[in-house]
Amino acid sequence: MGLKPRLSERGAQRLRIWLLLAPALSVIVVLFLGGLVSGFLRSLNYFPLIGLNDPNLDAYRSIFGDDTFVDSFILTFYIAFVSTFIASVLAVAAAVLLRPAFRGKRFVQFLFSLNLTVPHLVGAIGVLYLFSQSGLLSRLTAAGGLTDAPSDFPALVADPWAIGIIIQYVWKEVPFIGVIVLAILLSVGEDYESVARSLGASRWQAFRNVTLPLIMPGVVSASIIVFAFTFGAFEIPFLLGRTTPAALPVLAFRSYTNVDLAARPEAMAMAMVITFLSTLLVWAYLSLTKRYVRT
Repeated sequence: MGLKPRLSERGAQRLRIWLLLAPALSVIVVLFLGGLVSGFLRSLNYFPLIGLNDPNLDAYRSIFGDDTFVDSFILTFYIAFVSTFIASVLAVAAAVLLRPAFRGKRFVQFLFSLNLTVPHLVGAIGVLYLFSQSGLLSRLTAAGGLTDAPSDFPALVADPWAIGIIIQYVWKEVPFIGVIVLAILLSVGEDYESVARSLGASRWQAFRNVTLPLIMPGVVSASIIVFAFTFGAFEIPFLLGRTTPAALPVLAFRSYTNVDLAARPEAMAMAMVITFLSTLLVWAYLSLTKRYVRT
């Protein structure tokens, strides 16, 4: 007799939760999923406003057969991969250095995580003013006689290797990954390493064979988030990147804002490619997180 009232109470509680979440969920469904469905339909050349009424895959065939799209995709993947890899390595090193207790540790941790609150756009402007050929460093090298003129400073912004973009992403994402890794290191403690060291392992062997496997799920999870973000980000490549080839989000934006409305399906197809890869990365992140929590 007491089981049915409990079940009814749980059902009422769940219904209450869904009712409280309904306003936020309706906004998400209408704005996000509605826009996603609309974009997908337009990527299939279904755009009745300009007379496209027969869905097809012409836009996808067009972009995948276009060398500009392929170059942009390769560039975007390169930026995301290199930025994520460098940020992950530096974040792990920083977390290991910040793990032991030392004088002024809280202040150092505060400085380390300070730029987490700085918007990416502000960081991009800082990179522009510091590393461009008319920026602060170029003028200092010219004033110090290291270069004949500011224009002789190495091109680090709008350069073929996207160094300025990578610098910005690394500067911004190292604290993000580092805070996660540091939390894992502090929760794990140093007992496992101490046991390995007592059995004759060197400091590097203890880190490689004991500590690194323990923190790797967290590193990979954070890296997936960073990779997905850097792959789909628009403002940093737009400000710090080259005109040609442009990063994929920039190329999609330019195609979408083209005065020729017939270019909209291709722009939406590019956006769907970015969305698909980001969704795949989110799925990988969730799968890895579930596996990590279970183990």
